[in-house]
Parts: sequence; structure tokens; C-alpha cells
Amino acid sequence: MDTVSHVRNESYTSHLRLRRACEIDSPIFLLALFALGALSGSTAAVVGFGIGSLLTPLLTLRLSPELAIAVVALPHLLATAVRLLRHAASVDRPTFLRFGLLSAAGGLGGALLQSTLSGPALLGGLGSLLIATALASLTGNFGGRQSATPVALVLGLISGFFGGLVGNQGGLRAAGLLAFDLPPRVFLATSTAVALMVDLARTPVYLARAGAQLWSLALPIAVAAAGCLAGTVWGERLFLRMGPATYRRLVGAAVGAIGVWLLARAL
Repeated sequence: MDTVSHVRNESYTSHLRLRRACEIDSPIFLLALFALGALSGSTAAVVGFGIGSLLTPLLTLRLSPELAIAVVALPHLLATAVRLLRHAASVDRPTFLRFGLLSAAGGLGGALLQSTLSGPALLGGLGSLLIATALASLTGNFGGRQSATPVALVLGLISGFFGGLVGNQGGLRAAGLLAFDLPPRVFLATSTAVALMVDLARTPVYLARAGAQLWSLALPIAVAAAGCLAGTVWGERLFLRMGPATYRRLVGAAVGAIGVWLLARAL
């Protein structure tokens, strides 16, 4: 009897340790959060998106989709602002104003409507957007067909809307901006400026809705932000050694796999 009790106690203790190791403020989870933040920041430093695509799915393992989106919004805003400082001189202002204003309007609308959707609906929306991001990365503007400018502007509005709704818009934004035939550095700078405009439109809504809960998550937010900033600063040095086509396919495949996984969870 004592032996059985001892085995049960050991099993229960092991269960508690495993559960603690997986909690959001545990060292293991925080290390994973920092590592993925650095990877996503590096990705965004090269292709202009990736922070929301990679960090949000990880946080949905421990938080509701709505709260995970709000948590990611703060590191995303900070890293995007730092990235823009590095490329501000290359922003194409006419494209930024035409595309960015529509994206910001969509972002605000999506953030305001977020609370009307259920958790599974948000997971399904995020999964769908990640798959769209993967298609944009793997094929280049959804199969290599360049969108007409009016269609591109509509994509700007829609990408902003989904950015506010599910926290991810990079693939659609990239597809829309390809219609303006911008050089690579100008494309990256303009995409970053548009992303920051959407962040400034949607983040206050997230803060107003989840402000009290975010205070209790200050440590994970700080760790994710530190990872994103580290990746942003060092991303170009680390990732530009890989061929652009190979790198785009690698990122697209990874994001697409995450999207399929989230979509399966929502069904």
C-alpha cells in the first residue's frame, strides 16, 4: 500500500512539474517565447512580416485567441517602429498614403469587431490568414499574377481588417503591395510603414479591451518584445545569407503548416 501511494505521489509530482513547465510564465515557455520572438523579428526584418504569424499561434496554447492577439500587438508595434527607423528614408510616400490609410481603416474596423466572434472563429480566421501568408511567400502574390492597382487597394483594406480581427495581415499586405512594382528595399520600407499605421489604429482598441489582463502578462510581453527587437536588429545579417527564393519557400512552408494546424483546431 505504501509503495502504491509512493508511486501515485511521484506521478502526481511529475504531473505538476510538467504542468508548471508549460505555464506561460515558466522559464521553459519564456525561453521558447524569446526564441520564437527573435526568429519572427528576423523574418520581419527581411520580408516585412512574420511576428504575428509566428508568435500568435504559440501564445494561443496558453491564452484565448483574443488575448493572444492583444499580447502580440505590443511587441509587434515596438519591433515595427524600430524596423521603420532603419528604413524610413526608403518609404514610397504616395503608395504608403493610398494603401496605408485604407489598411489602417480596415485595422480599426477589425479590432472593433473582434469581440463579436467566438474563439474557434478567431482561430479559424487566423489559420486561414496564415495559409494565405504561406501562399504569398511560396508563390509570390498568389501564383505570380500581379494585382491591378484597384484590386491592390482593396487588398490593403481587407488585410488591415484581418490584421485588426485576428492579428495577422502580412501575406495579404505583401500581395497587395506587389502591384505597385516597388524595388525590394522600398517594398520592405513601405510595407513596414503600412504595418505600423495598422498597429497604431488597432492597438488602442486591444488595450482598452484587455488592459487589466495585460498587466498580469507583463513578463511574457517583455520577453517577446526583447526577442522581436533582437531579431529585428540582427535579422538581415543572419538571414540574407540565404537565397531569397529558398528563404521565401522556407518561411512559407513553416507558416502554412502552422495555419493548417490552427485551422484544424478551430474545426
